[in-house]
Amino acid sequence: MSDSLQEQIGLLNLNAQRQLIAEYIIGNLDENGYLQRDLQSISDDLLFQQQMEVSPLQMEDMLYEIQELEPAGVGARNLRECLLLQLERYESSSAVELAKNILFHYFEEFSRKHYDKILRQMNIGEDELRDAIDEIVSLNPKPGNALGGTMQVAMNNITPDFLVDSYNGEVSVQLNTSNVPLLQINRSFSEMLKGYNENKESVSNDDKRAILFMKQKVDSAKWFIDAVKQRQNTLQRTMEAIVSLQYDFFLTEDETQLKPMILKDVAERTGFDISTISRVSNSKYVQTNTGVYPLKFFFSEAIQTHSGEDISSREVKLILKESIDNENPIKPLTDEQLTRILNERGYLIARRTVAKYREQLNIPVARLRKKI
Repeated sequence: MSDSLQEQIGLLNLNAQRQLIAEYIIGNLDENGYLQRDLQSISDDLLFQQQMEVSPLQMEDMLYEIQELEPAGVGARNLRECLLLQLERYESSSAVELAKNILFHYFEEFSRKHYDKILRQMNIGEDELRDAIDEIVSLNPKPGNALGGTMQVAMNNITPDFLVDSYNGEVSVQLNTSNVPLLQINRSFSEMLKGYNENKESVSNDDKRAILFMKQKVDSAKWFIDAVKQRQNTLQRTMEAIVSLQYDFFLTEDETQLKPMILKDVAERTGFDISTISRVSNSKYVQTNTGVYPLKFFFSEAIQTHSGEDISSREVKLILKESIDNENPIKPLTDEQLTRILNERGYLIARRTVAKYREQLNIPVARLRKKI
């Protein structure tokens, strides 16, 4: 994004001072394309670092020019400004003008989905509001991502730590060591040390100090190699325990086959400390026949059914998501109604637990899911 903006700035034929101001503003944009710092702070940077005194008014004038660049919305200082900048480039229509009016005067009501208040205060109909909302939701709240952020690229290039393959009714586990080189002591170094040790009587004091230094380094290298091997063993045994506990899932890759599993279950099976299992599960990934999963995906609490059977909370979350996906957007399901649906399907679950699972799924409350 920064390179693209710098290239566009270069086409504006700015003088040296304005070029430098533009570069400083662009350098302060975050990965989403927003300017999170105030212009006075950037002006102070120019004064201290470049001995250039620039008024906030000059800074703002340059910011407006940056906001004219691509992608639309870049250089905004908040979400409302970002959306308005994009709407300014739309062809004028009643829906677009209404959308601008809503964002400018009723942004808080819109963000909280208080549509009744907007309808009443603006004296408009539901169809008009619906058309305006359609224009707003078509905008990009993160314009910087349109040019591919480094974080997004990194997430798309995860190297799995484990390879799990299911074939012909059997599941195999393999540690992915493709990025780990073969570690061994340099042969010439070892032979040199061996030669010194075989001729201890004829070596000088300087040579003895050199031998001691070499021995310390060899011992450190051996310790490091042993530590890597121990780490690989820990990873392998942890993954084997997870596969053993979730064997049905790895065989079928059906999420409903996931069993309740917590850190303690894996720790008891491997003999490792719970903190060790926690570190492994929070930072490692496994590749299966159908995709790449973080290890923490396989951990879930137990929920009891009316029949007394323990099932995974992930199964409950799937039903929760399915119910919300199929709800009436005009009257979305409240947490109380979702709890009733789950109870009717045989799951013993409290409303506060439903709210917790909904938040873990990044699903907002009913009021914020409401549509016109």
